[in-house]
Amino acid sequence: MLERIRRLVIKEFLAIFRDPAGRMVVIVPPLVQLVIFSFAATLEVRNGGLGIYNEDAGLLGRELVARFQSIPVTFSRIVPCESYADVREALDTQRVLAVVHIPQDFTRSLRAGRPPAVQVLLDGRQSNAAAVTQGYCTRIVRDFTLAALDQGAIAGKPATQAIPVTRIWFNESLDPLWSSVPALLGILTNLVALLVTALSVARERELGTFDQLLVSPLRPGEILIGKAVPALVVAYGEGGLMILIAVTLFGLPFRGSLLLLAVALLVFLLAVVGIGLWISSISATQQQAFLGVFTYMVPSILLSGFATPVENIHPAIRWLADIDPLRYMVAISRMIFLENPTPDVVWPYVWPLLPMAAFTLLSSAWFFRHRLD
Repeated sequence: MLERIRRLVIKEFLAIFRDPAGRMVVIVPPLVQLVIFSFAATLEVRNGGLGIYNEDAGLLGRELVARFQSIPVTFSRIVPCESYADVREALDTQRVLAVVHIPQDFTRSLRAGRPPAVQVLLDGRQSNAAAVTQGYCTRIVRDFTLAALDQGAIAGKPATQAIPVTRIWFNESLDPLWSSVPALLGILTNLVALLVTALSVARERELGTFDQLLVSPLRPGEILIGKAVPALVVAYGEGGLMILIAVTLFGLPFRGSLLLLAVALLVFLLAVVGIGLWISSISATQQQAFLGVFTYMVPSILLSGFATPVENIHPAIRWLADIDPLRYMVAISRMIFLENPTPDVVWPYVWPLLPMAAFTLLSSAWFFRHRLD
C-alpha cells in the first residue's frame, strides 16, 4: 500500500511541475503576493500628505511647522494652504490625509500662558488612517509645546500645552462601515466582472463548444463583444443593487450624484472586463482562469487603498497602484458617497480609467486572435 501511495505522490509532483503553466501558478503568484503584502499591507500611516494652514506669524508657529516637516517617514509631502479654500480643496481631492491649522495667536497665547487650540482636520473617508493620523498629529503638537517649555521659550509661564482640537470631515464618527462599504462597491463589482468574463471563453474551450463558435459566421471581435456585454450588464446591475443595500440596509449617506457614480462605474467596468477577457484568452481551462482571477484580485485589493492609504505602499511598487483600476474606483466611490464632489474633483480619478480600458480591451482582443492562429 505504501508503495502505491508513493508512486501516486511522485506522479502528482510530476504533473504539477512538468507543465510550465503549473510551475508558474505554484511559484510565481505566491512570491509576487509576498512582496506586495510586505510593502502594502500595513496599518501604519507612512508617506502621507499633510496640509499646513499657518496663520501665525510668530516664531513658535514657524517652529511647529518645521516640526511636522522634520518627520518625512510619516508625512513625506507637506502641502501649504494659504486660505480655507485651499484646505477644502486639499481634503476634497484626497491630496492630504489631514490639515493642521495653526491659529493667529498661537505664539502669543503660549507666551502668555494660555493654551492655544491647534485644529486638526481629518479625512474620515479612510477611517483607520484618520484615527492613526489623529494620534500622530496630537503627539507632535504636545511634544513640541513641552519641548518649548523645557528650552525656556515660554520662560516664566506655567507649563501650558497646546490643545489639539480635531474635526473629522465626511465621516464624523469614524464609522468603519462608512469607509469600507463604498470601497466594497468597487471590489465586488470588480470580482463579478472578472469571474464572468474570465470563465466565459475558458468554459467554452473546456466543454469543447469553442470550435463551434469558430466555425460560425461570428468574427473573433464579435465573439469577444458577445462575451463582454453580459459580464458588463451583470456587474453593473450588481453595483446598482449594492448601492441600494448600502443606503437602505446599512444607512450610509449618499451625498453625491448618482449619475456621476454610474458613469465612473461604467468606465471602471470596461477596464475590468478587458482584464477578465485577457485572463480568459490565455487560459485553457476554467481552473486556470479562476487561479488567474485570484492571482490578480489579491494584489489589486491590497494596492487599491481599501484597508490602508496608497501612500503607505513602498515607492518601489507604488507604480503598480497607479495602474490598478480598483484604486481609482475605491476613491471615486468614497468621494461620491460621503461628500458631494463636483465633476472636476472626480475627473482626475476617472480619466486614468479610460486608457486602462482601451489598453485592456485591445490587448485582450490581440491575445484572443493570437490564440486562434
